[in-house]
Formats: sequence, structure tokens, C-alpha cells
Amino acid sequence: MKLPRNAQLWLPGWFEARRRHRLHRFDASRPVTVHLMFADHFEPYWGEPTDAVARTRVAAWAERWPAIAERQRDDAGRPAQWTFFYPEEEYRPELLEPLAGMSRRGVAGVEVHIHHDGEGEADFMHRMRTFVTALSRDHGLLYLVNGRPVFGFIHGNWALDNSRPDGRWCGLNNELTLLRELGCYADFTMPAAPDPCQTRLVNAIYWAVDDPVWPKSHDTGTLVEAGVRPPTGALLCVQGPLTVRAHPRWRVVPSLEVGELAGHAPPSRQRAERWLDAAPRIGNDVFVKLFTHGAPERNAVPLLGGFIASAIDEVRAACGRRRWTLSHATAAELVDAIHAASGSVTQV
Repeated sequence: MKLPRNAQLWLPGWFEARRRHRLHRFDASRPVTVHLMFADHFEPYWGEPTDAVARTRVAAWAERWPAIAERQRDDAGRPAQWTFFYPEEEYRPELLEPLAGMSRRGVAGVEVHIHHDGEGEADFMHRMRTFVTALSRDHGLLYLVNGRPVFGFIHGNWALDNSRPDGRWCGLNNELTLLRELGCYADFTMPAAPDPCQTRLVNAIYWAVDDPVWPKSHDTGTLVEAGVRPPTGALLCVQGPLTVRAHPRWRVVPSLEVGELAGHAPPSRQRAERWLDAAPRIGNDVFVKLFTHGAPERNAVPLLGGFIASAIDEVRAACGRRRWTLSHATAAELVDAIHAASGSVTQV
């Protein structure tokens, strides 16, 4: 039975995540650290603008973000971090280089985003390999492991591993396997609710093992926990918060909190509290991944005009009320913190 907001997909997992969080116990002898990451589905050509508009969108971030980052330092004095997941199909060297410049300044990271729709495995592998090579060789981006570039990933249209019921916007049932072969160290696509690509497992950091015959292999997986070894061949999946907002009508039509920052979704004290409540946790580490589509003006103007600063301020204040510590992270740094908290081998 289909429920409003596709709640039949995520609601049972939400209840289970709440149970996990109630049972979780922090070690009172050590500080609790909140690792805050921003995942930007950064698409300069969103809406099919001219090249000039796309360049202006990138320039706005290159001009304004470093100053915001320097002002919004974490409890260790480190500048805020922003991770641009840049779409392969929009690659232009002149647009990537300003983002690479922010990465070199120590206020940003750049990772991989792609939109594709049934072109097949060979096309997908060629596009991804070419793009990853360009990011590493031509712009000095991505981390190297044993001399090979590795990357974080967000799937366009949420359709990771062919997870849309109609089969659009992917077409590869073995996509998790292919991503691992390409050097993907973690996927950051979820949450997707109310989209039908949403997984049953929510508010989790987990290992997903691919079934190359069936789609949506990341629907469930093995939770990352201290002392638990990852399954062979698994891909790490890092989710952002998914919960319901206080609303008089939510029993009929759930009002979702998915950790999105946008012109229509400003930060607030209530939202920050919900992010911390829903965020995955491992030991004394809490992982908050927020997301946005930061290139279009309808989002970029409010984000750079105060929304990002306010979001960080609200998270910092919420941490203060709980006596938790705030730490900024790029995607790669967040995954390093996950491995450190769980005791697994660092991959990035």
C-alpha cells in the first residue's frame, strides 16, 4: 500500500532508527563530537542557462564562500568546509578550477556527481573514469590511495543502483560494484524521501553489498559500529537526517525533515535540534550531513547571504546546549572520522 510521502518505504526504518538512538549510550568520560558536513549537488548549468550564467554562479561561490568559511570556525578553530559534488555531464575546466582553488585554500572539497539514464555499463564506466582522471590530473583534486584517485559520490535524481521503480535515471543493477571498481570510497546520496528511491534503512551509516542482478542493493545493509568488520565487497553509505517535523497535520500528510538547505528551507533552532536527534552516531561521534543544490540563484543568494552561517550557528548552539563539540568536515574527512570511530581501516 502506498502511503503519503511514500512513508511505506521510510516510516518503519524511522521508528527503528529512533529505537537505536534511544539505546545508544555515549561514554560520559569523553567528549561527544558532532561532525558537520555540507553536500552540495552543485550544478552550474541547472535550468540550461548560458555559459555566462554558469560562470557567474561559480564565481559567486568562489568570491563569497571563503570569507564565510573563515568566520564560521569550529571548536578547534578550523574554518567551515563545503563539499561540491560536481556533475560529470557539466564538466568545464574553467568552472572546476575556481572550486579547486577553494579546495587548495582549505575551505572546500570537490567530489563526483553524475546524471545518467540507461546508456549502459560501458558508457557509465568511460564517463566516470574520464571525469575522475580530469579532477585528479588536471585540477589536483581527490585523494590518492596507493597512487589511485578515490572519490565520494552522489547519484543524480537519487536513482543509485537503478532504484527508481520505473527504471529511469540509471539502468545499472550492479552500480555499487562499478562504483567500487572506479574508486568510490562512499556514497552520500540519501535521504531521498519523499522520492521512491528512498531506502528502507534511514538515519544510518552502513555497508551495502551489491546484488548485481537486482536493483537498490543499498536498501538495507550492515550498520557501521565499533569493532564490526565491513562485509567483503561492500560500499559505505553515509546518510543525512530523515525525520518528521512538528506539524498539526503530520499524522495525515507527514512534513519531512531531510536536512536540505534551500531558499524554501531556511535553518532554524528546531531544525538544528532535529538534525542532531536524527543523525547517525558511532560511539561518541555524531555525523550530520546536510545537503543543498547550491548553484541556482534561488538557493545561492540566501545560502551565501546568511543561511549557511545561520545553519552553522544553530548547530553550534544546539551542540552547546548538549555540551557537545562541533567539528567541520568535507566528505572525505567525514569518512575518515567514521573509520576512526568504528576502528576500521581508513580508506581516504
